[in-house]
This record gives sequence, C-alpha cells and structure tokens, in this order.
Amino acid sequence: MQTAIGSILVAIFLFLSGIHIYWGFGGKWGNDAAIPTTENNEKVINPKLKECMVVAIALLILSVLVLIKSRIIAYSLPNWLQECGIWFILILFMIRAIGDFKYVGFFKKVKTTKFAQMDTKYFSPLCLLISLLALALTT
Repeated sequence: MQTAIGSILVAIFLFLSGIHIYWGFGGKWGNDAAIPTTENNEKVINPKLKECMVVAIALLILSVLVLIKSRIIAYSLPNWLQECGIWFILILFMIRAIGDFKYVGFFKKVKTTKFAQMDTKYFSPLCLLISLLALALTT
C-alpha cells in the first residue's frame, strides 16, 4: 500500500515541479490562474526564474524523500529524517490548504478572482490530498 501511495505522491510532486520549471522559463499556460490576485487583478506575488526553480527543486527533493520512505527506491536515510520529512510534507501542505485567510486556502476572504476559484476547486483540495497521503505514509 505504501508503494501505491508513494507513487501517487511522487507523480504529483514531479508534475508540480515540471510546471514550476516551465513557468520559471517563461511558460504562460495556466500562469494567469496560478498566482493569487487582489480584487483588482493585481498579482500578490510576481515570481521570477529563481523563485520558480527553488519551488521546483524543493518538490523534487520531497519526491525523493517519498520514494525512499515508501521503499520504491532503496537508500539508507536515518529513520528520524524520513519521519520528520514526511511530517514536514503533511504539515506544509495542510497549512497551504488552510491558507493565509486572505488570498489562498479554504478560508480565504478574496473569492471572486480567477485564482481564488481555481484554488477552491483544485489547488487547496490537492494540498489537502497531499497532506492526507503523507499522513498515510507515517504509519
């Protein structure tokens, strides 16, 4: 069961990493709905190549951690590091799903922008799913 859960998480992380690499190098697909905006359609953040690459590399590192924890690949990491890493994923994506109470997450106040609608339908539920899958790997 851990192999299946790990495979799903790794696929999600690899996809998200690839999207961030694409955006970092100037890709436009999905970009207009992926960045939080104010009610006046002003971007809350304006990530450049560096920020996109940091996120992409972090997601790749998380995917390697999941591969090791779910025993898809054999690599010897201290058990405490594997456990802390999985709990980090669980907490990080749970916090993202809950949000900042203004622009992102289930409890956001700004709900009429394109990003807010996509966040409600897809982004926050995906973060919750990642968190729950990570929880399943803690056992």
